[in-house]
Amino acid sequence: QVQLVESGGGLVQAGGSLRLSCAASGRTFNTYGMAWFRQAPGKEREFVAAVSWSGSVVYYAGPVKGRFTISRDNAKNMVYLQMNSLKPEDTAVYYCAGIEGTKGKWYETRHDEYDAWGQGTQVTVSP
Repeated sequence: QVQLVESGGGLVQAGGSLRLSCAASGRTFNTYGMAWFRQAPGKEREFVAAVSWSGSVVYYAGPVKGRFTISRDNAKNMVYLQMNSLKPEDTAVYYCAGIEGTKGKWYETRHDEYDAWGQGTQVTVSP
């Protein structure tokens, strides 16, 4: 199973940008579909974006479509989330997650379907 560590969170003004990174350890990284989730205080963990095993296919939740870009580099065991035009409602802890390819799907919007999680990184967007 892969181990995941996020970085890149911080405080940014509305309209600004941040790039989150997720470093994965393990030799089977390219067999995992990878995703980003986020959780704001008092709210459920919600799906943000996902990328397929090869990185050729991506999927976004409606609220972030057109503003966020997910990508992966299998040679470096890395996943990225470029976040532009940030809004205060994007404030949350962001988590990197992986779903095993043996499940026959490269993403799920339900967080309980994922097999590996990072510890999270805080993103705060001020008005």
